[in-house]
Amino acid sequence: MAFRVLSASFLRTATRRDEWPALALAEFAFVGRSNVGKSSMLNALARKPGLARVSATPGRTRALQFFALEVQASGAEKVVRLTFADLPGYGYAKVSKAERDRWAGMIESYLREREPLRAVVLIVDGRHPPQPSDVDALAFLRAGGRPVVVAITKMDKLPRSKRLPAARATESELGLPRGEAVTFSAVEGTGSDALWARILELARLPAGA
Repeated sequence: MAFRVLSASFLRTATRRDEWPALALAEFAFVGRSNVGKSSMLNALARKPGLARVSATPGRTRALQFFALEVQASGAEKVVRLTFADLPGYGYAKVSKAERDRWAGMIESYLREREPLRAVVLIVDGRHPPQPSDVDALAFLRAGGRPVVVAITKMDKLPRSKRLPAARATESELGLPRGEAVTFSAVEGTGSDALWARILELARLPAGA
């Protein structure tokens, strides 16, 4: 199924709870290692290059970035309004421990307390086996009780013959059922509709389900 993004706009930056948007829309958070291509994925999903800033310096995003979107499935009359939250990347060593602890506290507070949050998209790099920080992030997110969608990105960097084996190996190492993860390439534009389908399916569920 194809999806049309009717609008996508930046809402605000937040480092504290009182700065979170006061919209009662289904919200989806995106998290991954600092160099995993999170902003590129958001831009590809939004069909809007430049919506989320793509930095050449890993670890540059130090706050939560919120975006508002309107999307419509092909053949559907209903327009779905929702929000995305771009969370600071983890696993970047060139910052102080105090800074990493501050990020962790900010993210943990958001994941625990954000009422409209329906699910978290955990992004991992398909070129490499999952890192210990990826395994830890998945365990942490599951412990929080939020649904987690794993997206394997940068698939365009692999020869086509190695993409499926790499995806299956990632699923195995993360303890996911075969075919559970969404493979994605912002460069080739693949995986976007599959990820939208998962997001909109979760958006239809009652909050906290």
